[in-house]
Amino acid sequence: MAHMTPQDWNQHYVDGELPWDSGVPSKELIRVLDAGLIKPGRAAELGCGTGTNAIYLASRGFDLTGFDFSSAAVTAARQKAADAKAKANFLEADLCRFTLDVPPFDFVFDRGCYHAARRIDQPGFIWTLKRLTRPGSRFLMLSGNANEKGPTGPPTMTAAEICNELEPVFEIQLLREFRFEVPAPPEGFLAWSCLMTRRAD
Repeated sequence: MAHMTPQDWNQHYVDGELPWDSGVPSKELIRVLDAGLIKPGRAAELGCGTGTNAIYLASRGFDLTGFDFSSAAVTAARQKAADAKAKANFLEADLCRFTLDVPPFDFVFDRGCYHAARRIDQPGFIWTLKRLTRPGSRFLMLSGNANEKGPTGPPTMTAAEICNELEPVFEIQLLREFRFEVPAPPEGFLAWSCLMTRRAD
């Protein structure tokens, strides 16, 4: 996972080998929205994959743009959005070397992108987060949890790593454990949910 290239990621989508793609919106994202912790506005999903969560956010009233560096994922997401008649925009982008000219977003969602990208270019991804947010923007990051004692799953982080890497840019409001939805095993892998607010520059 640490050395996967954009071509490697793209091949996963071409081959349909998507162990992270549950095909259903994240229960943790739904929980945060239902709790009223995030209000609809301009939103981005980082590493949107085939667009399941992005399309759900659009259905909740967000003006949604999804980013992924797999062209096959972006194509699949656009088709899924068209089929659902969802108003969501999907763009191909390298989130460690972001070059697109887009205004900052009110809310950024990440289900399992940062925990992989930080192994490749953590400073580059943090720069992208700064580029895509402004003071007051909210960021919900879902990542693998190093407390998982079961089978090998997604890349993991400790609570200390989350705080050390993201607190300089974001103020953490909520850090809790939950389990990812995955096609298999029946019980998803242990994960972190971290809700943050962008600090003043």
